[in-house]
This record gives sequence, C-alpha cells and structure tokens, in this order.
Amino acid sequence: MKRSLRRALWAGAVVAVTVAAVPVTTAFGAGTVTTTFTKAQDWGTGHETRVTVTNGSSATVTTWRIEFDLPSGTTISSAWDADVTSSGNHYVAVKKSWAGGIAPGASFSWGYNGSGAYKAPLNCTINGAACGGGTTPPTTTPPTTNPPNPGGKKVVGYFAEWGVYGRNYHVKNIQTSGSAAKLTHILYAFGNTTGGRCAIGDSYADYDKAYTAAESVDGVADTWDQPLRGSFNQLRKLKQLNPHLKVIWSFGGWTWSGGFTQAAQNPAAFAESCYNLVEDPRWADVFDGIDVDWEYPNACGLSCDSSGPNAFKNVISALRSKFGSSALVTAAITADGSNGGKIDATDYAGAIGNLNWLMPMTYDYFGAFAAQGPTAPHSPLTSYTGIPQQGFNSDAAIQKLKSKGVPANKLLLGIGFYGRGWTGVTQAAPGGSATGAAPGTYEAGIEDYKVLKNTCPATGTVAGTAYAKCGNNWWSYDTPSTINGKMTYANNQGLGGAFFWELSGDTSNGELIGAIKGGLG
Repeated sequence: MKRSLRRALWAGAVVAVTVAAVPVTTAFGAGTVTTTFTKAQDWGTGHETRVTVTNGSSATVTTWRIEFDLPSGTTISSAWDADVTSSGNHYVAVKKSWAGGIAPGASFSWGYNGSGAYKAPLNCTINGAACGGGTTPPTTTPPTTNPPNPGGKKVVGYFAEWGVYGRNYHVKNIQTSGSAAKLTHILYAFGNTTGGRCAIGDSYADYDKAYTAAESVDGVADTWDQPLRGSFNQLRKLKQLNPHLKVIWSFGGWTWSGGFTQAAQNPAAFAESCYNLVEDPRWADVFDGIDVDWEYPNACGLSCDSSGPNAFKNVISALRSKFGSSALVTAAITADGSNGGKIDATDYAGAIGNLNWLMPMTYDYFGAFAAQGPTAPHSPLTSYTGIPQQGFNSDAAIQKLKSKGVPANKLLLGIGFYGRGWTGVTQAAPGGSATGAAPGTYEAGIEDYKVLKNTCPATGTVAGTAYAKCGNNWWSYDTPSTINGKMTYANNQGLGGAFFWELSGDTSNGELIGAIKGGLG
C-alpha cells in the first residue's frame, strides 16, 4: 500500500527490554533471586550494560535493592528504569515506584551507560545478601512466546501509528494475536521528513496517548506523570515480553517522502537529525535502528524528485556513518521491474553495503487508481497472459535487483494484508472493465484481508495471488494459501525473508503472519 539505538536515558523512563544473553555476562545470586549484568554494547570509550533481576522463587518479589562497585576507570553516566545513586565508585540501584512486583519465574531489566570499556561490577549484593562471584548465567524462565531463530528468515511487519484511531489497533493486539512470537522485526510507520530532517509523525499517538490497564500490553495503566506513554511505551513493553523482537523507526512513506529531496542536499545533516530523534533519551531503548521509505528517489511519487541516481546511496551512507555498524539501517523501495522503470532510476546496489536489507514493495502494482480497469491482481508474483504492464510483478523486481548486484539474502518479499478492488465489473476473470473503485471501510478501492475473507472469499488465483468477484465488485488479495506459495518462491530464490503492510489488516489470530512464518520455515 502506498504508505502516507539506544544510548543515554537518565533514571526516569519506563520498563526496559529483557534481553537474551550475549557473550559477556556476569551473574550474582542471593538465594533464588538472581541478578545478571550483561554487556549490551561496547564502543571502547563507553559501553551499555543491562541488568536483569530474575525471580526464581515461588513468591512475588515486591522490592529489590542492588549494591555494587565498579572497577577503576568505569563510571555510570546515565541509567534507566531504576533509581540509581552513587558515592564514589559504589552504586545503589532500587526499584522505581511505578514498577510492579516480579512474579515467580519472571524477570525485570534496567540498564545503564558507562564510561570506558565494559568491566564486570564487583562486590554485588541484592536485597542485602552478599552475592557470590562467577560467570554462570542465572536460571531463568524461557519466554512464553515462540521466538524465531535469530539467524533464520526475517518476518517484518509494519505498525501504522494512525491505526490507534479509527482502526482501534494497538500494540497490545500484536501480542494477543500471537503475532509478536512470529515476527522478528516491527517497522513503526511513519516519522516525517519535513525540511530534510527527521521529525515526529504524530506526537499524541507516538508518545503521549495514555493507555488503560485493559489496553496496555502488560495490563498496567499509564499514569499522568510517567515520562513516556503512547505507542512507544507500549512497544517497550512488547519487547520486554518478546526479547527476540526488534523495532525499527520508518521515515517517509507515500505522504512524507517529499522531504528526502532536501535531505539529499545535505545527507550528513539529515542523518544527524534522525539520530538525535531516534536516540532521544525518552525512547532510545525502544528502537533498534532506522528505515528509509523514500517513494521514489530520482523519480515521481506523490511529488517528483530529481536529485539524481546517487542521492539514495548518499543518504544511506550518511545514516550508516552516523548510526554506526550495530544499528539496523533498512529501506523500503520501489518494485517497478519494468525496463527503464523506477528501479533503474536509482543506484540501489550501490547502497546495499550500508543496508541490512532492502524491501521492494511488491504490491500495489494495479488498482482502482486506474478507475476503468482492466482488473488485475495488485500483488502478482509472476507475469501472466494479459498483465496490464510488463515488469509489474514481484519476480521481475527481484530478478532486476539481483542482476544489478543486490544479494538475494538482503532482499525481502513484500506481502499486502489488504486487497484492491473495482466496482461496475461484469467479468469474473482478470482483465475486465470497471466503473470505479469498490467501496472500502477506510478508503475506496482498498479493504483489509480480515474483512474480505468473509465478505468476498477468493474464488480463483492468477500469477500466484487470489481474486474474487462478488456482485459487481472485483477484488484481489493474498490468502494463507497464496502466501505459502510466495514463501516457497522466497526460499527458492534465497531471499532473506518477507515483510508486510500492515499488522491491522490481519485476523485477530494472525493467520497471515502465521502463513508467512510457516512458509519461510
């Protein structure tokens, strides 16, 4: 659908992320309550440490107090999700007033940034009991979810910030649908690019909207005075429940891509503004990187850009330089595989070395923006006899990008969780004439899969996707069956996985995400 790192955080933000173990871990224990210090990052002159308190007992831990010393040359410069005080090199961290108890088998994490290289703390105590030394990680209860293999295929889904309004789709729905366990990454859409700078898209939805206990991911209501609310805080809670899950902030989209033209004039300044926003101390721990959704560099989308074939590559290079090697830097790009089309207008291959992956938007090829038709599937996997435009299919885009030197494992296949439709159609097969866009809940010519599966069930397939004629309306969309076929294609092509637009279009039990995850294996 055309779609309109974490550093300092002084003691005062909300629940931090519980992380899986990384190579440097130091564990201390007092009875059945354990504390683990984990090196999350180390950039030489500084480091990030995450501290996890795990309750291995059969009773809820209502309070905790950790005391420890840091070796010479190491100091804490900032901390989050715990109240931290110090005297010399001796530090005390206690539970914040807003944090709930730790249930049996559960964990709570807080973190800090320190100066100098990472060094394990000394003389640690928890709740007054002396901690034994050692490097054996504590016994922890595995996540209740089924996290994907981090080295396996990527399952990446968009969360639209405006979905919290009319669609009534919130971060909690990602958890209750079972989708969080199947996803590897969430793309939060969208940040603005006004004036060639990264900017907030919707401050109320992003970080101000107050959630009730019933609406909240963890069942805890927001308070009037907490430092972060909105979807950002809910994503933080979602990551705590799903330690494998990464969140990337996506900027641009169909509506806000115009700012990239000015960004291309000064990529370094653009990258600086993006870094400062993504790494804002209020939500730095929420995001694992940045996504660029520029529609379309050196070509026309909602507006036209003429910044040249190297503009995209230069912007990506500046972002990678600013965000560093450990951050995720990704991009959603055109899937126009026609000769002389939009893929040919930009040096995507030249940018791939600075990108973790590329997402060609292999959907929206055809739709009621051509009001009289001909009817055609908006997300064809391959070409077919009678296709309205050669090169407008997923395989054409994938093959063109591979031929230009983009590695297959850095390409994700795009799936739409919605259909596109026409009205005034008399022909059941593709290729019929129409009189305009079919009625849609939020926009004419577009409807969610969760609606179409019941109101206009698929009756046929063409080019690896489904279609149906219901009355005088004609719709095309993907189903679990056609998604399975597309995932077979992705595996056979050696692609890095799949992505989709967007979460609210799926059923309440996440059947399309399940098809993606199951199909990729």
